Amino acid sequence: VKLARVSTVSFFIDTQLHDQIKMTIASGADVSVIASEPALNRPIDDCKYFSIDIPRQIHPAKDMIALIKLYRLFRDQQFDIVHSTTPKAGLLCALAGIFAAIPIRVHTFTGQPWVALSGTKRILSKLADKCIGIFNTACYADSVSQKEFLVSKKIIKPSKISVVGRGSLAGVDVQRFNPREYSEVERSMIRQSLQIPVNSIVLLFVGRIVRDKGVIELVKAFKDTFANDPNVYLLFVGPQELSLSDLGIGVDTALKNRIKFTGYTDTPERYMSISRVLCIPSYREGFGTVVIEAAAMGITAIGSNIYGLSDSIIHGETGLLVKPKHSVELAKALHKLVYDTELCCQLGQSAQIRVLEYFSSTIINQKIIREYECLLRKKSISKN
Repeated sequence: VKLARVSTVSFFIDTQLHDQIKMTIASGADVSVIASEPALNRPIDDCKYFSIDIPRQIHPAKDMIALIKLYRLFRDQQFDIVHSTTPKAGLLCALAGIFAAIPIRVHTFTGQPWVALSGTKRILSKLADKCIGIFNTACYADSVSQKEFLVSKKIIKPSKISVVGRGSLAGVDVQRFNPREYSEVERSMIRQSLQIPVNSIVLLFVGRIVRDKGVIELVKAFKDTFANDPNVYLLFVGPQELSLSDLGIGVDTALKNRIKFTGYTDTPERYMSISRVLCIPSYREGFGTVVIEAAAMGITAIGSNIYGLSDSIIHGETGLLVKPKHSVELAKALHKLVYDTELCCQLGQSAQIRVLEYFSSTIINQKIIREYECLLRKKSISKN
């Protein structure tokens, strides 16, 4: 079976799909990866890589060039299955797949950018998602609530979309995200490198530091709640796309030294190992992979009560959900988990148990492979 996994950027393959692709290859499939960059940062044995520039933003000329290149590649390689993730790759792959007569075209939705957009951009982005639903053979959402949202907004018919297992794109590598991998000495060294005292409490954000991740509300809630507690720190892990002034961090504020930035890392588990609570106050989220990664480390999470996060966080059982764009509710939740140690530990333990039962990458990846097998059987039966 010849399979292509397509993403707008290789970063998505490196961080989300690496192990899933390896397992698919081990199952006997001939797998190719297609993304914009010249190569993967984490090469995969026995996997072909094709670089095609797929713009993230709307760019008619470049989009047309990418569509033509995808069509030619699909036609030449004669894939049995093309499976896309990320919005632009989803639209272009669906069209190129039809033109090249790819028998099985699959897309996984991992969040809707148009939720946070307005005007023409919102209309076009929403239309693109509708086209993805129409032109693909089958679609998946990485959470039940996201599936229900897409159906309720008439983006896709219920018969065309499903969820693998309990959700998530590729599950969690529970061997990698394992608190026992880090000794007290190692944790102390990580804190020292960040100039965070050993006995202080660390609140963690992991992801792109952009407005629709709720980072401005997070900084405000932190300032309002912990201005007079020098024992609490806020740690941002991920590419910083907003300035300190945009985030509401003034040059002279006393809190500035307790808000830390690491930039991008491919080992977020290092910072999870020193953290008390994960904070994900996003405006939109497909599932929230970082939530279950932290949960595997025994860390509870506070997230916005939106589709996607309402699947990765069970309110009052594995974490807390708060109203999106609401710094006051977020501040109350942060206060509760920082100062109620027993509750915080209880939620973290429950989150860890749930991840091990439902979201291990081995479990999710096996289910994905079975989905491919099912689609191939259906296509074979329809031909006969």
